[in-house]
Amino acid sequence: MSESKAQAGWKANKWVRAAIPALLLHCSIGTVYCWSIFSQEIADHIGFEKKSVEWAFSFAIFFLGMSAAFLGNVVEKDIHKSSLIATVCFSAGMALTGFFIYYGGEHQGSNLALIGIYLSYGFIMGVGLGTGYLSPVKTLMLWFSDKKGLATGLAVAGFGAAKAIASPIMQKLVKMDGGIYKMFWILAGVYFVMMFVGHLLLQKPAGWVEPQDKNAKPGIMETLRMRPLTNYIGIWVMFYINITCGLALISQEKMIVKCIGLAASAGLISTVSAIFNAGGRLGFSAWGDKMKDRNTIYKMIFIISIGLTALTMLTSGIKNGDGNTGLIILVLALIFMVNAGYGGGFSNVPTLLSDHYGMGSISAIHGITLSAWAFAGLTGNQVATMIVEKTNSWKYVFDSKVYNTLAEAQEKAAAAGIDPSKFGKEISKISPNGYQNVLYFTVALYIVALLLCLLLVKPSGKAVEKKA
Repeated sequence: MSESKAQAGWKANKWVRAAIPALLLHCSIGTVYCWSIFSQEIADHIGFEKKSVEWAFSFAIFFLGMSAAFLGNVVEKDIHKSSLIATVCFSAGMALTGFFIYYGGEHQGSNLALIGIYLSYGFIMGVGLGTGYLSPVKTLMLWFSDKKGLATGLAVAGFGAAKAIASPIMQKLVKMDGGIYKMFWILAGVYFVMMFVGHLLLQKPAGWVEPQDKNAKPGIMETLRMRPLTNYIGIWVMFYINITCGLALISQEKMIVKCIGLAASAGLISTVSAIFNAGGRLGFSAWGDKMKDRNTIYKMIFIISIGLTALTMLTSGIKNGDGNTGLIILVLALIFMVNAGYGGGFSNVPTLLSDHYGMGSISAIHGITLSAWAFAGLTGNQVATMIVEKTNSWKYVFDSKVYNTLAEAQEKAAAAGIDPSKFGKEISKISPNGYQNVLYFTVALYIVALLLCLLLVKPSGKAVEKKA
């Protein structure tokens, strides 16, 4: 019995078979960036310092990149297998993270709990992140062959928007009785359903058949040598730098906002920055579709980032921003641009690679390139934290107001009837000089990235795509 026209149309619909499943997958795994919302609560619940718990996020990003690099060929051959791996690993990792948080609450200071969180949130979820991130990308570019940038931008915009969508939900769930571990269990179930539906729907166009013979298409290294190898090295390093600089500033965003006197608006600014992150992913990649050389997008990102970072450095915007409207606007502009450029860098890299090397092995090449994300995850936020710690000039925040000494903040807390010893909850510390000094690190790297764009990454003219 033949299929009806409605059924045939449903199965050949690029929105149903590519866009919707991509959003379901990326809106789920993108919640990895919500880490800062609950990291302090996890540390308090299991009896460790926050800096010890922070490594779970770094491991998650590292294994995201490494699993994408090593499982790129799996994605290339079978997107249903890779999307199922992503679904199981991500949701299981979340559920196990909740279990080890619960265990840590029952056994304060337990190394088993901390290691369990590293393995669950870092390794298991990391594998789900890497395979889930890659799985829909090539499929989208095949369905939207005339607007590949728009397609990939749509998918990774979901990854960026996930933080804005999930943050208020998570903040409510954390406030439940036993909320921190129950939140992980609830969301593990929700994300399993979302990702499994995406897994079932995801399908490449009927007209595209992957070559089964190993000799039917060139290997990865042979493909990369279609152009000078320095061309790919330039793409990899500038991608790594963009992520490293983004993580260095985004990981400190909440505290930078406090430094400029906007502690009370930190939540709102975090949501707005997440919107810029998602908007950069969609806007920059769609814009790239209209350009002869998609590398122009990266040049724009780096030039604007260098300009805003240099202005903030010259004016000591972070250090002197409290109470100065002009400097507050400048620092916020830097935060929002870094988020937009960070997102835009992700959405443009698969289409830039396809312009240079064609579509044949794009999932595998994209996966290897995402190894840059792995190493940036271990360097960006960790280097920024080290700079802040080594060059600090601590001030203290209580009730959205900044005080020069801890004693002043504790006095105000006591007057408000709050236990002044609750440092890290009601009272937090900031380092305006330290965060200001992070900018010297990022501006130097942005300049290197711009030079790579100009000197190593040759114009593609989208020539490879037309020949493929």
